[in-house]
Amino acid sequence: MVRHSNDSTWNFGDKKEDSIHRIHSYPAKFPAFITTKSLQYAEENGVEVRTVADVFCGCGTTAVEAKKSGKNFWGCDINPVATLIARTKTGNYRDGTLERYFSAIENRFYSIKTTEEDYREVNDRIRYWFDEKNIEDLLRLKRAISMEVPSRSLYRKFFLCAFSNILKPTSRWLMKSIKSQRDPHKSRRNVIESFENQFELMRKANKESESSISNKSVQIVKRNFLAIRPRKPLADLIVTSPPYVTSYDYAEIHQLSALWLGFVSDYRDLRKNMIGNQYGLKPLPESDTEKLCGTGRKTYDDLVQVDKHKAVSVARYFLDMEKTATKCQNILNSNGMAVFIIGNTQYKGTKIDNAKHMTECMKKSGFQDIEINRRKISSKTMTPYRDSIGRFTKDATKRKVYSQEFVVMGRKK
Repeated sequence: MVRHSNDSTWNFGDKKEDSIHRIHSYPAKFPAFITTKSLQYAEENGVEVRTVADVFCGCGTTAVEAKKSGKNFWGCDINPVATLIARTKTGNYRDGTLERYFSAIENRFYSIKTTEEDYREVNDRIRYWFDEKNIEDLLRLKRAISMEVPSRSLYRKFFLCAFSNILKPTSRWLMKSIKSQRDPHKSRRNVIESFENQFELMRKANKESESSISNKSVQIVKRNFLAIRPRKPLADLIVTSPPYVTSYDYAEIHQLSALWLGFVSDYRDLRKNMIGNQYGLKPLPESDTEKLCGTGRKTYDDLVQVDKHKAVSVARYFLDMEKTATKCQNILNSNGMAVFIIGNTQYKGTKIDNAKHMTECMKKSGFQDIEINRRKISSKTMTPYRDSIGRFTKDATKRKVYSQEFVVMGRKK
């Protein structure tokens, strides 16, 4: 049996989020209070929480809040840009050391000269997004970081994260859009000034979060959750938000960082093994679609009528969500709890009921005491409409986006 609840406390937090959550842009991250609310809810219902997990950890919101609450954390994400941000947010940094490294990087930046050979090695996609002056400055800045900060140092991650977050402002990328589109009228920002401002933002956030430094374990793995084979349970509480299959292409959104930081030479390679990947894969056998839960099968049949390619993508996503629910059951300790933050979407008029499908997956994998809470999305930037290039707008003639999502909870008995 699935219990529906209308607990309004899931709608809004009672405290301002720590600035560490804002050191790097990231699409569709859920509010930090969701983690603390989940911790409170779990412990009030008899779960002894020592370790929190996030199986789609993204930019590390759950990781930061778990650490702040004095809990161990385990998380994974296949996206290298996401894990860089998450590891940076949960690192412990000495302010004096940050200041010394920054001064050394800045001094080195002004002494570096680029060559024609440096330009020949620049990816064509980077040339598409950046003008020559900013390419030159970014090459100098990246080299300065590599020369002044040891490669195995946590501080290297800090400065590469800062580098990553100035890429869109210093490029031709159309800001506040979830689609990769050039803005011909954009005034590109100066590289070193942007880096200085980003460093100060991150430095301030680090100083504010120093009080949350603890000796608790934080482990963040860059890997597809479904490929992980743990030898024993990993957590007492899972708080996670699965990707939305029809909403965000993270490979496309993070292509500038992935290319500049050398994670891939072709940003499309990031899509490999991502949940619900719809690119470059063989057709899905009919025998696989027959394995879908009731909601999954109905959605697939409806989508086939309007877009067969998208129908296959959504079917793969639903199948992966079934595997995810089972694996979450396996990595939880006895009496543990899983909390999924998930929203419904639609494609060409076809409703994709992710929340209902998740409850079916959880029941199938053995979760009990399943509860669903409907919550209003509290971030103002998430509502109410999007224009044709993906930017948020108040224009009611444009496509309306979801203004609510669901908190789906279940217990391992």
